[in-house]
Amino acid sequence: MHKDRDDDALSWGGDDDPTLDTGAPAPGLPAGFTAAGKGSQALGDAPAAAPAPDATAAAADVAAAPDEGDDEAQLSNAALIGVGVLGGVYLLYTLGWILGGLRLQGVARFLVADAAFAPFHWFAVAAPALWFVTVFLLTRTSATWVRFAWLIGGALLLVPWPLLMIGVVA
Repeated sequence: MHKDRDDDALSWGGDDDPTLDTGAPAPGLPAGFTAAGKGSQALGDAPAAAPAPDATAAAADVAAAPDEGDDEAQLSNAALIGVGVLGGVYLLYTLGWILGGLRLQGVARFLVADAAFAPFHWFAVAAPALWFVTVFLLTRTSATWVRFAWLIGGALLLVPWPLLMIGVVA
């Protein structure tokens, strides 16, 4: 409840009755928990409630076990948007390699056999997706700037040059 009872959404007759205030201290947080949000300062200063014996043993087991879910830190909103934009760039690169490679296939017949051109064309098509997934998996525990450095480096490295040089329609 709010400190000022006039701000409560609902009030009932008799809420101002002094006998309703028991004077008991507010229960605190169990060991290992931190209060967050509006009014957390008052809760954080309150004495911690005595944990139950079962809770003490469970808390000791949790504290002794290594953190399995904390391997990767959550990305901020800006980082998520940046990863989404770079993922879109990599998707466009994949389409660029498909279109540019198919356009280049007619010219490549004069230089290499179709059996040699086809696998490397599909490796080039898969390269942006493979780079994106590999960087995402290998930089799970790294800082966010490391992940972005590798993603931007891949975006510069994997530009679909056949599409840029020849174009789709020539």
